[in-house]
Amino acid sequence: MYFTGFADEAGKTIDVQIKATKELGWTNIESRAIEGINMTDITDAKFDEVAGKLKDAGVTINCFGSAVANWAKYPDREEDFQKSIEELTRALPRMKRLGTKYIRAMSFKMALDNYPPTPEIEKEIFRKVTHLSKMCEDAGVMYLHENCMNYGGLSQAHTLKLIENIKSKAFKLVFDTGNPVAAYDRQAGLADKRQSAWEFYSAVRDHIEYVHIKDGVFKDMPANGFYANVDWKYPGEGEGDVIRIIDDMVKRGYDGGFSIEPHMALVFHDTSIQSPEAEMYRIYVEYGKRFMTIVENAKKKAGK
Repeated sequence: MYFTGFADEAGKTIDVQIKATKELGWTNIESRAIEGINMTDITDAKFDEVAGKLKDAGVTINCFGSAVANWAKYPDREEDFQKSIEELTRALPRMKRLGTKYIRAMSFKMALDNYPPTPEIEKEIFRKVTHLSKMCEDAGVMYLHENCMNYGGLSQAHTLKLIENIKSKAFKLVFDTGNPVAAYDRQAGLADKRQSAWEFYSAVRDHIEYVHIKDGVFKDMPANGFYANVDWKYPGEGEGDVIRIIDDMVKRGYDGGFSIEPHMALVFHDTSIQSPEAEMYRIYVEYGKRFMTIVENAKKKAGK
């Protein structure tokens, strides 16, 4: 078992991200952005600089938090698929250089005008995500699907349908505890039922390779929206069933990574939510400490 996190929520530069990681006593970062640009898209010169600083600090990038097939890309737009292929093509050699075996990716955004997804749309999603996963399989890395604002995030049933239909051994799940707080359950026959993090987790737990930790309290759902406004909280203080889920994972012998994604000072895809850098750093470190306590308590409960 190890700890890591989206350290761009501690600071924009790799220097600050490394500093926060080491202050927590960790040796891993889940990379997303360096000075506002995704690790996949920074220049070769900047990547060389980042790689050198990581090596000197003894810090590893355990996962690329990519934008492949993410909430900004649609399954019925060929240009979005090609963009994801290009992003993954750039990411894979960088992952190889850094010894990174995981890449966080998704299953394309669902728009209201193509919801519920038709069999034709689903077929396209399965085909495209299989193609992307096969690229990872050929490169010896894992395509970790996150239950976010995408097809798989519509419900646990949609995620399970992905697992049944993605024909690649590299396709696994990264489960995010906070995303269900922000979403309605889009399983057939349900109306105005919010997702339950515990129910989602319980349905997919046998397929989980890696975990994102965030927590929050539902505020409201924007008109015609798929993703709610949430008051993000420290782990265990919201509706993400964090303590219950961690207790269960520890009891079941989970030995993988836990990656913190506080969102309290900075929601990465919402530029309206910002905090001064010192406060970002403080929250990130405090969040990590509180989460480690949750894990230690879970171990005590499990007698480990």
